[in-house]
Amino acid sequence: MSYILNLNWQDFLDNYWQKKPVLIKHAFNQFIDPITPEILAGLAMEQEIDSRIVTNHNQQWSLMHGPFENFSELTDSHSTLLVQAVNHWYEEVNPLLEPFRCLPNWRLDDLMISYSTPNGGVGPHVDQYDVFILQGMGKRHWRVGEIQNVKSISPHPQLLQIEGFETYIDVILEPGDLLYIPPLAPHEGYAIEPSLNYSIGFRAPNARELLSGFADYVIENQLGGERYYDKKAYQLPSTMLRDDVHSINPTELIALKSMLQNLLEDDNHFTHFAGSFLSQSRHELNLVEDECVTLEELLEIVHEGESLIKLSGLRIIHLDNHLFINGEMFDIQNPILKNHILKNIPFDYSTLSSIQADESAMNQLLELVNHGYWHFDSID
Repeated sequence: MSYILNLNWQDFLDNYWQKKPVLIKHAFNQFIDPITPEILAGLAMEQEIDSRIVTNHNQQWSLMHGPFENFSELTDSHSTLLVQAVNHWYEEVNPLLEPFRCLPNWRLDDLMISYSTPNGGVGPHVDQYDVFILQGMGKRHWRVGEIQNVKSISPHPQLLQIEGFETYIDVILEPGDLLYIPPLAPHEGYAIEPSLNYSIGFRAPNARELLSGFADYVIENQLGGERYYDKKAYQLPSTMLRDDVHSINPTELIALKSMLQNLLEDDNHFTHFAGSFLSQSRHELNLVEDECVTLEELLEIVHEGESLIKLSGLRIIHLDNHLFINGEMFDIQNPILKNHILKNIPFDYSTLSSIQADESAMNQLLELVNHGYWHFDSID
């Protein structure tokens, strides 16, 4: 199944992206859901998959985290089941992401899918990321505001909502309709009838996350071992003398700050950090722990008709002529191997035959397979 998005990307990016929300009616003509509520519920029973149920009965909010053994809390009304990163676990939903592949891969967070019974929702709130909300089966009433000051409230310890906001879009979404909501734009949606919604989120790190990640990188790579020396702050040691021995001089602060700046301004290290950090998914991957295969076994299996396909949800970053895959750097030079990786083309026997003479490329492909990043297409 393939999906065609009726959207002028250039106009959208120039006029709406991170500026204001927009409704795209009939964004997907004759939309067909790639998943059923029953399959979604089945995913919510798995330990590795992040899921939750939110209910609102008589204005009393409740939130329960999965995995779920049963769905007694998913009542006939006022309830919502949400499952994160469904694209990591159920490959049939991946075609929904293809129309959005013109945006940078490192910004795509996940495809969250929710099922709501009538009047089900999570309440008015704001998000810190860009999100496209696609209506599947059913109908849902949405109110969306432009970016504005709002007051946060917490009707439940794990639910952060907002008080009333000024409405910019007030609409009932039907199958195939699409809403774009920029960061910090308030919104709320409630199902009119049993509904499926697909939330395609694009997230960027904040400064705190970057700093924390870079600190981990510095520690793991044993960088920044040089200590502060007074010669960094003074030409003459006698300048250290002061009346107030508890004080820190501005030159000392500058010298301390420069130690951190020198690490950040090392382009090689920062590039390596950025590629590693940004190629890691926030959500679990469906990595299969199998025994490693040998090169001979790999060739034999592919020769029998199998193909190698990329693990769903695997994030790949192309930076400074290197490939960063799930936090690891790979120096892949073979053009056929690199092209298939970047364009997500399956590796069949014909492809492997064309690179078989390149021992380095074959060993790199084998490494990707034994990491679980590529697998045979017969494996779910």
